[in-house]
Amino acid sequence: MAREGSTFKRCSCRHPQTGKPLGTACPKLKRPDGRWNPGHGSWGYQIELPPTTTGRRRQARRTGLGSQDAARQELDHIKDLLGLAHGEEHTAARIADLIKEALNRHRPLPGTEEVRARTSAGAAHRDRIPTVAEWLDEWLAGKRKLADSTRLSYQGHITNHLVPHIGWVRLDKLAVGHLQAMFDAIEETNAHIRACRDSSDPRLRASVRGRRVVSLSTQHRIRATLRSALSTALARPDLPVQFNVASHLELDAAPRPKPVVWTPERLKRYRATGTVPARVMVWTPEQTAAFLERALRHRLYALFHLVAFKGLRRGEAVALGYDDLDLSAGTADISRQTVQLGWKTITTQPKTAAGIRTITLDTETVKVLKAWRNRHHRERLAAGDCWSDTGLVFTHPDGAALQPSWVSDQFTRLAAEADLPPITLHGLRHGAASLSLAAGVDVKVVSAELGHSTTYFTQDTYQTVFPEVARAAAEATAALVPLRRAPSAPRSRG
Repeated sequence: MAREGSTFKRCSCRHPQTGKPLGTACPKLKRPDGRWNPGHGSWGYQIELPPTTTGRRRQARRTGLGSQDAARQELDHIKDLLGLAHGEEHTAARIADLIKEALNRHRPLPGTEEVRARTSAGAAHRDRIPTVAEWLDEWLAGKRKLADSTRLSYQGHITNHLVPHIGWVRLDKLAVGHLQAMFDAIEETNAHIRACRDSSDPRLRASVRGRRVVSLSTQHRIRATLRSALSTALARPDLPVQFNVASHLELDAAPRPKPVVWTPERLKRYRATGTVPARVMVWTPEQTAAFLERALRHRLYALFHLVAFKGLRRGEAVALGYDDLDLSAGTADISRQTVQLGWKTITTQPKTAAGIRTITLDTETVKVLKAWRNRHHRERLAAGDCWSDTGLVFTHPDGAALQPSWVSDQFTRLAAEADLPPITLHGLRHGAASLSLAAGVDVKVVSAELGHSTTYFTQDTYQTVFPEVARAAAEATAALVPLRRAPSAPRSRG
């Protein structure tokens, strides 16, 4: 059974009336902006351990750590140690005994070699130790229960980055320095691509056309792929891997980009320079209205309307079936998504449990979908025997499923025809979230409708996108202070 564990922050404050410890519920643990308060409390972790030999449940839990990174490192180390059992229950129970012993005595966790020696885990070795490239191929081939999109992502990291930079290294000789050199080389390539893009020489610009900068978030995913492969190697008795070097590599933090609205000032600068202010842009309500007015003449207006007002992901809208709709009740069940892998598409469940949800449709959206259903029925009659009965809500005129990238191309074309600044189709989803919060909809409702795992993510990402909302909040706050005289008024001289 997979064990992920979790980290948490707590303190020793007590309730002023009951005297009970507040623990993780202390309001001082977070600052007013929702971020962790570094000056209050300490970090800890907990993870379910294999049961004892008598079947009794137990967990590893430690508190008093100085940072979340420290808690995560210990948690990762415990998972690496448990992996040494390679599925053997008796060995797993013995490893858990050693972990509990260290925690109970307030000692550091045992090292990999100590655990191997004390449990006889992994005594065998191969005749020849594989290179990193050979092991990565073997590791990926052995992961049979893997989503196609995840497998494609892993393969891209391996083919484009890991093998070219460190594939030649023998697995047991891989060191943190090799990984640091790889990411340094990636950053050098990024700098070259940016310099060529900014050059006035058309030949230099052409030399990097089609090449992408490897973002920090992608670099973290590359590291995660390698770490997963090395964790598996660490648990193999036939590989002399001492520790997971990917766990000891430091990368700069990759904060999730927040949506930025196309205000008149930003739009003016964009018209003058062609520079987009941020990676994720959203339209103002007026710009969204202009897009929808232009999209009214498009056959798939209903799809764009649904994304703009209900914030569906592109793949969720493309995979929506008529059996998911209840227009009488005004609801839609979101339980599938279409993922594009190159030119191929697959239909899968959403990545998280929160993605499977039921959304409520407003009256206008119900009218739009009913009108589309009637048109779709007429198209089916016209197609006759050529109709592809996919059961999908949004299709081509012959009933065939839509390609997600084709839908994005249609969106981009319509936005350009409406003379609007560029956003992605996913940006229309961001705009729907921001509009809901700006309209005063409770963040819990917005989070559930969008399929987010936590309300914190929703609030942190979208709460202050529209400047008029932030301005209204500032004015309302200032109005609470009953000043007798405006501070800007000139002082009288006596």
